[in-house]
This record gives sequence, C-alpha cells and structure tokens, in this order.
Amino acid sequence: MEEQQFLIHLKQTEKSDHQEFIALLEFSKNILRQYGFVPIRPLGRGSYGIVFLSYNIRENQIVATKIIPSKKFELGEWKSVDILWKVEKSCPFILDYIRHYNQGNYVIVLTEYANMKTLNVIVKQQKKPLVPLPSYIFRALFKQTLVGMQIFHAAGLVHRDIKCDNILLHCPPGSGRVYAKISDFGFSNLKTKLDPLKYFRGTLPYMAPEILRKPSEKITQKVDVFALGITMIRLLTHKYPLNLTKTDEFRKKYQEINMIELPSEIKDNLLNDLLTKMLDFDADQRISVSDALKHPYFTSPEALADISQEQQKLADEAKTQRILGIQSKSLFDEDPTLVVPEHEILKNKTEKLQT
Repeated sequence: MEEQQFLIHLKQTEKSDHQEFIALLEFSKNILRQYGFVPIRPLGRGSYGIVFLSYNIRENQIVATKIIPSKKFELGEWKSVDILWKVEKSCPFILDYIRHYNQGNYVIVLTEYANMKTLNVIVKQQKKPLVPLPSYIFRALFKQTLVGMQIFHAAGLVHRDIKCDNILLHCPPGSGRVYAKISDFGFSNLKTKLDPLKYFRGTLPYMAPEILRKPSEKITQKVDVFALGITMIRLLTHKYPLNLTKTDEFRKKYQEINMIELPSEIKDNLLNDLLTKMLDFDADQRISVSDALKHPYFTSPEALADISQEQQKLADEAKTQRILGIQSKSLFDEDPTLVVPEHEILKNKTEKLQT
C-alpha cells in the first residue's frame, strides 16, 4: 500500500525523477536481500536513500533499515547511540538503534520500527474541520519528548535537528499506548566537541537565532530547546509561527524582532509562558529541558488533574502488571501524565496506518 502511494506521488513529478526513484527502490531492495534482509515496504525517503520496513532473517525480527552511502554516513550518529546506551538503556522516548553493518560502499543501519510514523500524522491531518488534540494528550506528548531530550542532554549530547519529522510515534501491539521517540541522530554530537565550521546544521524553521547569526555564536543544548518549542507550536496549531522559507528571510526577521509572537490559538497561559521561555532569543536565558519539566505547565495542580480516565487506567494496569510480574514495564508507563492512549492518535491521523 505505501509503495503504491510512493509511486502515485512520483507520477506527478518529472519522468526523470520517477525513473531515478524506481531505480533507487530496486537497488535498495537488492542490497537488503544480498545481506540477509527481506524488504517489506518503503517507509520514507531521506536525502541519502530509502528507509524500508524489513525482516532481518538472521535475527528473526522486524526492523527499519536505512541504506546510506559510506561517504555520507555520519559516524557521530553511532557514537551518540553508544553514549546514550551507557546513560539510559530503556527510555521508551528515544528510538532504539540496534546496529549497523558496513557493506563496502554502503552502510545498513537497523533501528526499531515505529509503527505510527511521525508527529506529522497529526500536524498534516487533512480532516476538515481539524480535530484538535485534547490538552491532556498534547501535554503528554510534550512531556514524553522532553523526558527523551533530558536523557539526551544528560549524556552531554546536542541533537541539532529536533522537528516533527524526527519525533516518531510507536504503539507496541496490544499495549493501547503510544510513545513519542526522538530519532535521527545524524547531526548530534557532544556539546564539548561541536565544530564551529559545522554550526549551521538543522532544519531552517526550527533553527535557533544563534545558529543563524553572523558570525555564528557558540552552539549549546539550548538549540534543541528552541527547536522543540517550534515543534510543539506546529503540533498544536498545524503551522509555523513565522511564515518564512529562506535563510536570509529568517536572519533578517530575527534582527528585527527580539521574540517570537505566539499564535492566537494558544490560549493556555501556562503553556504560553513555557513556550516563551523555550523560544527566548538569548540562549543563556532560555529555559533548560530539566527546568521545563518542572514548569507549572506540567506540575501545577491544574496540570496534574488534567488526566483522562483512560490515561489513569493504562497507568494503573502497568503498575499492576509490574507488581505481579506479568509483564516488564518501565516506571514511565505508570505515570498517567506520560500516557498517550492509542485511539487519541488514531483520531488525528492523516491516513490509514499500517502495523
């Protein structure tokens, strides 16, 4: 089904682009088969190749496989994985990188398969009128991502490309709950080893002002905080706070203003305050991830009371299963403020999801 959608989309492009994609599709399938994988269907197309849902014959598991030319493979991505593994092995809010294989001119990267795509299933929904996210679901997705980022930052890393496309959604079959997972560590690095020559990394609408300024200023973990603020605005309002597309436009705008005006759709005063702190143009004054998690938007009595019956039910079930030893659950699963019921995401999806 998804492969057919790829082909339908590409028929609307130039013939040469279509032929190039078909060739890349078949080439990627052959590479996977050659090294013991059964390609099931394409999941997406990145700048360096196609991501497939694949069956790993050697490991007897379903995985996502990404084929990258060796010269384009960011070793820093895998170094970040090793560092994260030493800090936290079981956080459900960070995508699990399984391993990578060096195969001559190509590297095959294996990750867990996130079966509900990305935050874009909500952001780009085509239903009219738009189905708004309940406040307790938005807050839980926001908090999940912050917890994942907190672990990322605790490991001394800077992601540098936080955006809707890089926050995947996964619902373990039969669990009834969804996890937001930070993915794509290709631009990440230790905050102490950032190369000044490579400061200009990321995706334009999500870039913090200090990345765009000339000369470039020192890049810190605060660029991730700014990017997450933009991500959450887009998740809630389905648009960017600034309707700009070019680097020079953003540079000029950021010279003219000293803060981003939040969309009028954001009515919650506590959320408004938190996002304002996350989008502070002064990186030194911008709130940290740890402090964001302590913000009243997450900790006030009103926030803690904004829990659905289903969130509480899934949290209670996780606690019971852990106590009885029926199933291994993380303590994150027992916190109702971190629970996202599956059906709440299905209400907002853009298209039929395949598991």
